[in-house]
Amino acid sequence: MNEHRLRIYRTEGVVLARRDWGEADRLVTLFSPSHGKLRAVAPGARKPQTRKSGHLELFTRGHFVLAKGRTFDKITQAHTEAYYPRLRSDLQGVARAALACELVDRFVPEGDTHPPLYDLLARTLERLDAGEPPDVTMLFYQVRLLALVGFAPNLTTCVLCGQPLMPADHAFSHDEGGVVCMSCATPGLRLRPLPLPALKVLRFLQAAAWPTARRLRLDPFTRRHVTALLHQYTAHVLEREPRSARFLREISAHDR
Repeated sequence: MNEHRLRIYRTEGVVLARRDWGEADRLVTLFSPSHGKLRAVAPGARKPQTRKSGHLELFTRGHFVLAKGRTFDKITQAHTEAYYPRLRSDLQGVARAALACELVDRFVPEGDTHPPLYDLLARTLERLDAGEPPDVTMLFYQVRLLALVGFAPNLTTCVLCGQPLMPADHAFSHDEGGVVCMSCATPGLRLRPLPLPALKVLRFLQAAAWPTARRLRLDPFTRRHVTALLHQYTAHVLEREPRSARFLREISAHDR
C-alpha cells in the first residue's frame, strides 16, 4: 500500500501541448508549479466515451492525478479548474494563449520547477480571458518571461561600451542581448533601430507591476516596434521562431 501511494501524486498544472499517442492515448505536456514541465500519457483519452479528454484541452488549467511509469507517467484523473471560454471565442485569443504556452514549453527544460513562471503563465491566461488589453498583456508576459528564464535584455547601459544610455534613439543587438548606443552602432553590426518611445515602453514593462502596466496605452507605431523586437529577440534566443508567434502575426496582419 505504501509503495502504491508513493507511485501516485497530485498536481495542479497547465496543458502546454498534446499529441496523439498509440491507438487511443494522448501524450500531454503539463507545466506544474511543484513538478515543473513533464510529459505524461493519458490512456484512452481519444476514445469517444472518455470523460478525460475535455480536461486535457490546450492551455486548460486543472488538477491532475498521475501514476509514475517507466517511460512516461500516466494521467489517471483530470479535473478542469479554468477553461478560459472567453479567450477561446476568437482566433487571436487562441493564438495568444498558444504563444504563451509554447514559450514556456520551449524555454523550460523537462523536470525543472519554476513556480514564479507558472504563476506568470496562469495569470496571463486569466488576464486574456478577463478581457484585459491583449497587446499589453502579451508584451508584459514576454518581458517578464525573458527575465525569469535569464534572458532579460539590457536596457539601461550600452552592451558594447557599458555607458549609461542617454534619452535618445538607439539600436538593439539580438546577438549582444541589449541596447547599443549610437556611438557604438557602427556599420557591419547586426542591429535594428530602437526609437526612444519603444525603449521607454520596454523599460516600463520591466519595472512596473501589472496594476500599473495594464494602464499603458500604445500608439500603433510603438506597439508594432516593441512587438516585433520582442518576437525577433525571443526567436534569436530560441534559435527558431515559435510556430504560434508566426501564426499570431499572420492572423493580426489579416485582421487589420
